[in-house]
Amino acid sequence: MIDDKPRFDRHTGRNNFPRILWKSLKHKPGRMFGAVIVVIYTFFAVFGRLLYRGTLPVDANNLFGPPSLSHPLGTDFQGVDVLALLMTGTQYVLLSAAIASLITVVIGVTIGLYAGFRQGFTDSALMRVTDIILTIPNFPLLLVLSIVWKFGSPWTMGIVLGITGWGGLARAIRAQTMSLRSRGFVEAARGLGFPVRYIVFKELLPNMAPFVAMNLLMGITNSIYSQVGLFYLGVLPFTSSNWGVMIQLAVNNGVTLTGVGLSYLLSPLIAILLLTLGVVLLIDALDEVFNPRLRENS
Repeated sequence: MIDDKPRFDRHTGRNNFPRILWKSLKHKPGRMFGAVIVVIYTFFAVFGRLLYRGTLPVDANNLFGPPSLSHPLGTDFQGVDVLALLMTGTQYVLLSAAIASLITVVIGVTIGLYAGFRQGFTDSALMRVTDIILTIPNFPLLLVLSIVWKFGSPWTMGIVLGITGWGGLARAIRAQTMSLRSRGFVEAARGLGFPVRYIVFKELLPNMAPFVAMNLLMGITNSIYSQVGLFYLGVLPFTSSNWGVMIQLAVNNGVTLTGVGLSYLLSPLIAILLLTLGVVLLIDALDEVFNPRLRENS
């Protein structure tokens, strides 16, 4: 007998979400570590600029200084505190990445759901548009757009990243929708005459919640890679605290050749690595929260 019961219990899962998530984090130190990392970065994004009020600590006599008590991550080529640069730059990086990921998920889920549920001509038309999006290389497209249209704010950056990166998610959601629409609980809802809106929001979407949540989080890290790459290439407005600009300035000032100021170069790279690690570990915890079978086996 085929188990046709939805994997995610939307009623108990929603009510017990905080408790189940805390249990998942508490029993796995790695996941707790990932959650702490994400919380720290979120704190930096919200309060980083407020802490320094637009004035960064500068030590003009300590250019490319090594890490110390007064400068935990050292200083840059102008004597500016690297930790302060990272903290103030986190807001732009995370805000634009979050906007991009949210837009990607909204567009991808909407198109994937509609195409997979309606099928026929609608499905074919939407998938041809999706194929065009997937055919165009994403980063070169962003590079051209950034040269023509300077992304001065995180909102603009996030919107551009979001509307150019939804193709893969739309296809994945379409495949899941086509699989779920033939399941017994969906057929029963259709047979009882429930409207399409009810079936989509009450039957299909709740059972895609884990996949959508994972893509939302991973989309943040993917967006960070794209924008850091664009800033590193110098095609966007100069912002000294942006992680990509920090890497570019470190390389241009000969850090890779001399080794002097290595902490300035490594700090944004490690920041990106830690954020990615934190997101992956948090995704692991959320996967267990959404999937009761994983909780039973853990």
